[in-house]
Amino acid sequence: MPTSALSTTPSRRTLGDVVGGRHNAYGIIRFVLASLVIVDHAFPLGGFGRDPFWRLTGDQESLGGLAVAGFFIVSGFLIARSAMSNDLIGFLWRRILRIMPAFWLCLAVSALAIGPWIYHMQHDTLLGYFTRGAGGPVAYLVNNAALEVGQYGILDVFLPTPYGQQVQASVFNGSLWTLIYEFRCYLILGLLAAFGVLARARSLVPVMAAVFVVLGAVHPAAEPILTTMAPWLGDIQFVRLTGLFLLGSAAAVYPERVPLDGRLALGALFVAAGSLFYSGGFHFVGVPAMAYVTLWFAYCAPRSLFAFGARNDYSYGIYIYGFLVQQVLAALGWQRLGVLAYIVAAWLLTLGCAVVSWHLLEKPALQLKDWGPGKGLGHLLERRGGAGPGADRGLDRVNPI
Repeated sequence: MPTSALSTTPSRRTLGDVVGGRHNAYGIIRFVLASLVIVDHAFPLGGFGRDPFWRLTGDQESLGGLAVAGFFIVSGFLIARSAMSNDLIGFLWRRILRIMPAFWLCLAVSALAIGPWIYHMQHDTLLGYFTRGAGGPVAYLVNNAALEVGQYGILDVFLPTPYGQQVQASVFNGSLWTLIYEFRCYLILGLLAAFGVLARARSLVPVMAAVFVVLGAVHPAAEPILTTMAPWLGDIQFVRLTGLFLLGSAAAVYPERVPLDGRLALGALFVAAGSLFYSGGFHFVGVPAMAYVTLWFAYCAPRSLFAFGARNDYSYGIYIYGFLVQQVLAALGWQRLGVLAYIVAAWLLTLGCAVVSWHLLEKPALQLKDWGPGKGLGHLLERRGGAGPGADRGLDRVNPI
């Protein structure tokens, strides 16, 4: 029975029938999403104005915002499955291995390689760069090491670029801000699993998802009230990204309730696109529709796409290096070649950085997932294997950022 087109005869399968296998399109989904972020950032970083998606969507969302939304949906689904198959210690160990080593390497490359190069190009000297004071490279490493970005730039590096002139500040990597929100979602799921919610009170997950989606939709008008209720509810990014993450998680805890139906996917696609480009209300009705289309495609895409990214996952590297590479190219004046050439050059160079990051650090780090804390709290306390089933091994290759 064909499953590669939206218009095909609907399948009677559910997500629960296919979720345990390794045959999926998460690799190419994440690769494409990471690449779209580069396209989005090319406009402000190259001095070409706003991402046109803002205008096309009535200022609801940018192309990069849609890509990040897709990341959080996929991440919520996969990470929930990981949380259900590991105890809290083993779960967090795997998440740290996936996200932190490459992040730290990116910070080091930025502060100790790219920073000195561009600073010297701007000043014809390195004197004054390696300061331990505020705004310097040491502060950049320290202030950002815990994943939450506390310092976006170093001294006046990249200030002459189009984006530097626009914001009147040094900015190395404007993509990294989402990672702390991702990790906070990991903590939420880890705690839900630790307290047995994912196993014995799983209905709480879709309820939480619905609450966060509704709050995200009304947030622009209700921000003062939400901030009064709880300071963290005043952060629209936390509310909306957590809602997206929990939508994926809800599908993960109820896979047997999610039909893989081509007609439903077609309808959801129309709802998502219609609310985004025509009627408005994307953050209310479009977001759940987008979540369904994304997960449907992950298992019903043409099988020829399933092998993409099965062995090597470059999407995280593309995401964390794209902004930095684009800033370097802007400092060299490559944006004068035009927006298309600028995008292509940035994407190719970023892909090269991602390949190095994966093979040099990300892949070796993941090989430690069953070491030490990865064996679980039971092993650490009782010297017995307590890491749970090995189902998580097939998820680490596609664990989102």
